[in-house]
Parts: sequence; C-alpha cells; structure tokens
Amino acid sequence: MIVYNETYVMDPAIEQEWLDFMRNDQIPAIMKYGWFNTYKILTILDSPNEGVTYCVQFTTDKLSNYDFFKRQHLQNFHLKHNAKFENKFVLFNTVMQEV
Repeated sequence: MIVYNETYVMDPAIEQEWLDFMRNDQIPAIMKYGWFNTYKILTILDSPNEGVTYCVQFTTDKLSNYDFFKRQHLQNFHLKHNAKFENKFVLFNTVMQEV
C-alpha cells in the first residue's frame, strides 16, 4: 500500500474554509480520476507548530498511480490551493509505503 500524505500547517482563521474547500473541491477532484483508492483527513492533536495542522492521506496499490498523478496533475492542484489560501499555510508532502 502506498500512502501519499500532504501536511498543512495553517492560520486558524482559514480552518473551516480550508476544510470545506478540501472536502468539496480538491479531494473529490483528485478521487474522481481513480489514481487513489481511499483518503483520510486527519488533524494533529499535539503539533509543535504554530497554527492548526492537518494531514490529508491518499492511498493506492501502485506507486505508478502516484507517479502519474505527481507528473501530470499535482502541480495544478497545488496552484489552485495556493491561489485560494496564499500566505496562510505551509505545506509539505511525503510518500510512504506500508510494511
């Protein structure tokens, strides 16, 4: 199992708007293509960061699905997100494999 994780640290003032955007726009747009099987939105309870921290995790059975998504579409999703929430968040992402 491959897990693509995006961790967002954001200004608390945008938290609800961000959740609505992710649930109603970004995640459905990503999931409709079938690259990923499931997703989760998690909040980090004991984050050392200032602000609110969320992780969005997408799972797939094949690394090639993630690679295709990254090459062909990830930048466009990030550009749309950045345009909406510019200067109000920090993002880092990781790709993990279940062992």
